[in-house]
Amino acid sequence: MSAVSAQSLIHTEALAIDDCWNRIGIYGDKSCAVLPEHIHCRNCSVYSAAATRLLDRYSFEQEHVEQYATRADERKVATRSLMIFRLGDEWLGLATRCLDEVAPMQPIHSLPHQRSRALQGVANVRGALVPCLSLIELLGLDPTLAGTPSLRVMPRMLIMAAHGGPVVLPVDEVDGIHNIEERVLNVASASGEHASAKYTRGVLQWKTRSLRWLDEEQLLGAISRSLT
Repeated sequence: MSAVSAQSLIHTEALAIDDCWNRIGIYGDKSCAVLPEHIHCRNCSVYSAAATRLLDRYSFEQEHVEQYATRADERKVATRSLMIFRLGDEWLGLATRCLDEVAPMQPIHSLPHQRSRALQGVANVRGALVPCLSLIELLGLDPTLAGTPSLRVMPRMLIMAAHGGPVVLPVDEVDGIHNIEERVLNVASASGEHASAKYTRGVLQWKTRSLRWLDEEQLLGAISRSLT
């Protein structure tokens, strides 16, 4: 099964779910009879069951999807396109080909009986429930890296194209998309400076910053394990 068909099945599964929270719930006209009792849809068993159903589909489809691979034509280019973003004081870069979009931060709703420490819950992205994972937890970073709200910089959500469908990765700041020379990346990868850094291909100097270049294949594998 291809990644495209797997994502199509996830989309079909999402359409089959009665998203009552968008019609009569907190995101709709608030006419739901049990809304006053629960105060918010995230406290309702219907909402939790829908989120669990989607996570179960992610787990099932992961078993049938081929491992993510870098296309040969992209390895031949002189530069690589990276999305550069910040977690706390640390700057990181991730291949743009594995990202769908960058979106404004949305509320993250926790789920009962979390399956992993990295899984923070779900976020409502254009009416669809999307799993939200902590990059700090996935990368094994110091939890104190979590940024504090700023009036100057707004946090963002990276929507990553995982094998089973999109996932949300909250970050403190997004600098943008930048083309980095292959030569610079190869030197960073060969330096060995990243040997003890989890899911990292290399560490390089970018502008006046130290930039950690993430290994998207290893990161996708960690995301898949966190959703199964």
